[in-house]
Amino acid sequence: QVQLVESGGGLVQAGGSLRLSCAASGRTFSTYAMGWFRQAPGKEREFVTAINWSGRDSYYVGSMKGRFTISRDNAKNTVYLQMNDLKPEDTAVYYCAASKGTASMKIHDVEYWGQGTQVTVSS
Repeated sequence: QVQLVESGGGLVQAGGSLRLSCAASGRTFSTYAMGWFRQAPGKEREFVTAINWSGRDSYYVGSMKGRFTISRDNAKNTVYLQMNDLKPEDTAVYYCAASKGTASMKIHDVEYWGQGTQVTVSS
């Protein structure tokens, strides 16, 4: 069993930055690929980025490339999402996810979810 707790969300102006954290319980954190998904109002949950168990491989999609950076600290059982140059369209609830797969994480691969943290970007 892995429990995930996100933190770091909030309200920021366009062009600003936020860093999300996801703290995981359990001794097996380092065996999981970790990812971030997001869900905006009225939209489906979508993949943002993920990182493999060692931290050597990560994967990004779409407009997040070059603006968002995922990292992990296995000694602290924590994964981070650094978000720069935020845009109003980044407004969503951001969810931390754990999977036994790779950094090319699909939503059906996810075994554990966090409760989500709200990110709101004002224009």
